[in-house]
Amino acid sequence: MGDTAAPAWMRRALRLAASGPWPDPNPRVGCVIVAPDGVVVGEGHHHGAGTPHAEIEALHAAGAAARGATAYVTLEPCSHTGRTGPCAEALVEAGVSRVVFAQSDPNPNAAGGAEVLHAAGIHVTGGVLADEAAALNDRWARCVALGRPLVTWKLATTLDGRSAAADGSSQWITGEAARADVHGLRATRDAVLVGTGTVLADDPRLTVRRMPGGGLAPQQPLRVVMGERRPPAGARLHEAPGEVLHLATRDPREALDRLWHDGIRDVWLEGGPTLAAAFLRAGLVDDVYAYVAPALLGSGRAAVADLGITSIADVRRLDLVDVTVVGGDVRIHAGAHPPVHAEP
Repeated sequence: MGDTAAPAWMRRALRLAASGPWPDPNPRVGCVIVAPDGVVVGEGHHHGAGTPHAEIEALHAAGAAARGATAYVTLEPCSHTGRTGPCAEALVEAGVSRVVFAQSDPNPNAAGGAEVLHAAGIHVTGGVLADEAAALNDRWARCVALGRPLVTWKLATTLDGRSAAADGSSQWITGEAARADVHGLRATRDAVLVGTGTVLADDPRLTVRRMPGGGLAPQQPLRVVMGERRPPAGARLHEAPGEVLHLATRDPREALDRLWHDGIRDVWLEGGPTLAAAFLRAGLVDDVYAYVAPALLGSGRAAVADLGITSIADVRRLDLVDVTVVGGDVRIHAGAHPPVHAEP
């Protein structure tokens, strides 16, 4: 079986990997084990932190048939011991003759599996469909490189940049379709974060209740409130099942460090203008979803508080990703990058 078969088997492994969860502390990985006669003898994918890695699941399925076979893995097999043992050593012990992987592991704590395999006499080929594998785990790789959770700031604003009217009312600036779209995106993160001020002013639930198309939410994100004041016991965010985490700090970096330690990798920031400004000034916003309603208020609360910008020369420009019409509103998705002098 030559290298010409590798892309097809790797695409099968990538389809398996896509079944894995995100957000999760671990990447999504798939593995297909193919015998010398071209028959699949085992396959598997990672089901989330604390569960067997894709290679281990595939090896268990293959049993003795793994000896002399080729393992196609979407990510370089790990060489470290965490909650589970090193996959590179498991492949060696199973007697596979060849390992083909797509993406090299960007996590320095887990990389080096290819060297372990090569030292054991196993033929190793890397880089097969590497771009496709990297795209599958783009957000995971980004947070690993940053060493903190990714942060997506969501805001809803009028054309004149107001997030609330002069009397403080803000429900609803955007229409129902936009709100359903927000819930769909919120469901793809593992935590939604607001400040105590937002809890007191708006009394949000912070849950996923409506999805585009009317489907059920795949998961409920962790509800996180940061600020020195504890959210009231009677707040609506306590009504839904699941945990509510209070972080008694105003420091965005301290909050993200705690969430990273707790296994949170993707944060949906829905706080008010003060909290948003704190994250932006610290250079801790990675993506922005702005829902803009074709409406005017003329006065009221700005969508973001002071960023310390006094001249147009210092304007914070974002990288436009896409613009989408959602019902009667417009959704702007942009990538943010830290200012030259982000606050420490």
